[in-house]
Amino acid sequence: MVSAIILAAGKGSRMKSDKAKQFMDINDKPLLYYSLKIFDASVVDEIILVTGRDDINYVKQEIVDKYGFQKVKRVVPGGKERFESVMKGLKAVDRRNKIVMIHDSARPCVTNRMILDSISGARRYKACTVAMPVKDTIKIVDENEFGVETPDRSRVYQIQTPQTFEKSLLEEAYSRLKISGDRDVTDDTMIVERYMDVPSKMIEGSYENIKVTTPEDIKIAQLYLS
Repeated sequence: MVSAIILAAGKGSRMKSDKAKQFMDINDKPLLYYSLKIFDASVVDEIILVTGRDDINYVKQEIVDKYGFQKVKRVVPGGKERFESVMKGLKAVDRRNKIVMIHDSARPCVTNRMILDSISGARRYKACTVAMPVKDTIKIVDENEFGVETPDRSRVYQIQTPQTFEKSLLEEAYSRLKISGDRDVTDDTMIVERYMDVPSKMIEGSYENIKVTTPEDIKIAQLYLS
């Protein structure tokens, strides 16, 4: 059985809007709607939706109930940081489920193929993430912003979501993170690599699986979702 934790607790400060980006309209639907729609229609058994404490009632009434999403089993309050929200989501997951997917609601163009491939990848490799090779040459810079290294582009990937794991592996990784007091973590694959020494398999995503972060991204997402 598979659980999907969808993260929708961020403020989206770079969006320059009074409304949190997950509730901003794209083609007459809130951004959060699109991720929920794909996961609700997929093979996952339950969705745990993590949002802001003050937004829980709004999310339940104006998104989950309004659009009839049946697999959203719990809506729980998130934390200040992404990893804190994932931890709260993990606590709400059905104990019987063996696979956990983590997805950012700011990626509305996720597909069913990515979900299926990720579940298969987690069962085979224990840890995997949707990703794509970078198109541009990447530079590593020093503290003064001078280029000091050019990594081999063929071995550099841009990481997306969903990121999918054996639940027991992810739970133990987060347990160790909590004990460590570390806050310098940016995603779940990094936590599993750092605390469990388990590498994540790259699962092919899509260049259309963008993360909506700035106002310009809204226009791009509108085209992809049309």
